[in-house]
Amino acid sequence: MEKENMNLTQNWDKTFPKSEKVNHKKVTFVNHFGITLAADLYVPKKAGGKLPAIAVSGPFGACKEQSSGLYAQTMAERGFLTIAFDPSFTGESGGYPRAMHSPDIDVEDFQAAVDFLSVQEDVDPERIGIIGVCGWGGMALQTACVDTRVKATVISTMYDMSRVAGNGYFDAADNEEARHQARMAVNAQRTQDYETGEYVRAGGVVDPLPEDAPYFVKDYYAYYKTPRGYHPRSLNSNDGWTVSTGTSLMNTRLFTYAKEIRSAVLMIHGDKAHSCYMSRDAYADMVKDSKYADNKELYIIPGVSHTDLYDQTNIIPFDKIETFMKENLK
Repeated sequence: MEKENMNLTQNWDKTFPKSEKVNHKKVTFVNHFGITLAADLYVPKKAGGKLPAIAVSGPFGACKEQSSGLYAQTMAERGFLTIAFDPSFTGESGGYPRAMHSPDIDVEDFQAAVDFLSVQEDVDPERIGIIGVCGWGGMALQTACVDTRVKATVISTMYDMSRVAGNGYFDAADNEEARHQARMAVNAQRTQDYETGEYVRAGGVVDPLPEDAPYFVKDYYAYYKTPRGYHPRSLNSNDGWTVSTGTSLMNTRLFTYAKEIRSAVLMIHGDKAHSCYMSRDAYADMVKDSKYADNKELYIIPGVSHTDLYDQTNIIPFDKIETFMKENLK
């Protein structure tokens, strides 16, 4: 598989400080759709022998210089070889048109990351895990449904993007007429995009922030639109996804085979997060009538919002994540 030649940024441009405990470099790998993905590789400086490895991505519309990179670097400090990658069509990764996505390709990106890790000389291919944040938490769970090489999956502040696309936030649009109107709108946009030859962007997090904005919108703004989390390559910080990228999500349902996942899964969420119902429901569906419920856990943190689990290192339960990964990547 031929890699695309990429001019990757080499200076440290993350939203979090560089750790002196790990070595860092940029790497690339190719997925089964021929798209070259860009990633940050983190290796503990005191590492020796073949290491357990973790691939990290998310949130949905973020870049690897934001939350996923923080998770990856922190887990490298704790003894794991890690990568944080930009999904196809986003950040420094390849794929055209830009700001597009498909649930199938999203899962393939995680699997391609596992491909890459599996053949590294300093990785034990029998000890590979994945971490997904927000929307890529849902894609990580979907990956665990299909990729038996993944021995442990951590899902943080998860979004089920297919549920939001089909039912709206809080399932407020879970009816045929609402879905029909959504389909009409996105297909009208497809026609317009084809006529103009340009893919209209949906816009990232709203800016300026309206005074009457819902709490969860204010939560997003506080991360993506302020120095705390803003990044020039982040879709959510800037122009957002293409409008027509919702087509595939509207016609998809994730987690169909979640109760057949045999590997370990830890789902983490804050009870103050607007999205918490998605993890609660996905977990309940995963363990109901499952033969493999014993190694599944839902960990709810009181008083914690959705974006607290993006970057608040005093809140993200890294000790628990480390213990979970070490126990299941033996």
